[in-house]
Amino acid sequence: MADVTDFAFRKIISKYGKPDVFWTEFVSADGLAHHEARKKLLIDLKYEKGQHPIVAQIFGGKPENIRSAAKLCAELGFDGVDINMGCPDRAVEKQGAGCGMIKSPEVAGEVIKAAKEGVQEAAGANEKAIPISVKTRLGYNKVEMDWIRLLLEQNIAVLTVHLRTRKEMSKVSAHWDLMKDIVAMRNASGKNTLIIGNGDVESLADAKKKVKETGCDGIMFGRAIFGNPWLFAGKNPNVKERLKVLAEHTKLFEKELGKYKNFSIMKKHFKAYVNGFDGAKELRMKLMEAENANGVKKIITDYLNCTN
Repeated sequence: MADVTDFAFRKIISKYGKPDVFWTEFVSADGLAHHEARKKLLIDLKYEKGQHPIVAQIFGGKPENIRSAAKLCAELGFDGVDINMGCPDRAVEKQGAGCGMIKSPEVAGEVIKAAKEGVQEAAGANEKAIPISVKTRLGYNKVEMDWIRLLLEQNIAVLTVHLRTRKEMSKVSAHWDLMKDIVAMRNASGKNTLIIGNGDVESLADAKKKVKETGCDGIMFGRAIFGNPWLFAGKNPNVKERLKVLAEHTKLFEKELGKYKNFSIMKKHFKAYVNGFDGAKELRMKLMEAENANGVKKIITDYLNCTN
């Protein structure tokens, strides 16, 4: 998620409940392919040893830039490169990327081929390259299984499907009833592509249940881990623990990303951490007025002192 799953966020999750695999926030391949723009974007690809295995997620509609960006990601030491073909943002679509790819299946195939070429170039002719994966939706205005079939034909390592269409956004429940069909399609294709489901998964128990019921190979969490770095540890922290980790997260964001990103980006985490308890709304309002990590820490400390 853009401006959510950044380095600081992943570092916090690594500490409190690390998943099997991390994905970065998505980064423009067009930007990465150009030297000057790349300088500003590399911060979005920052990671540390403790975050492995980690997949770099990129987006773009120009095969030549995808090739260059994929090569760069491989050289940076990522364990895989994921191409976003599911983002519904209008600005991304105008670039022929994200959900825009669903309207241009031939280009999608060219983009995947280019990404494979980029990581192979980084590895060398006789070495095994890191895998290429795709994240997408069920279709644009309607469910389009031909789109899923086309992606499977590209022989990618992993296909993550957000089980809604572009038109549906997140306004309807995810179509988990269709996951069995996607798995069956993969099985019939003879491909070894792993299928990951995404959408409306609230907990680790829910994820395991959906895997068992549908036969998919894994689950990708999105919104459920927002403000909940304990998700993969299966822990339900109390209010005091949540607020202390919010202060820790804010301090880490300021330390690691403060030179590159506006502090207001961190504030989108406040609602996720601060909800579901008496006084949460009032506390959030105060936190939104904070200008730095010290301000956040003081507000939280004062709140906890008053509630003890």
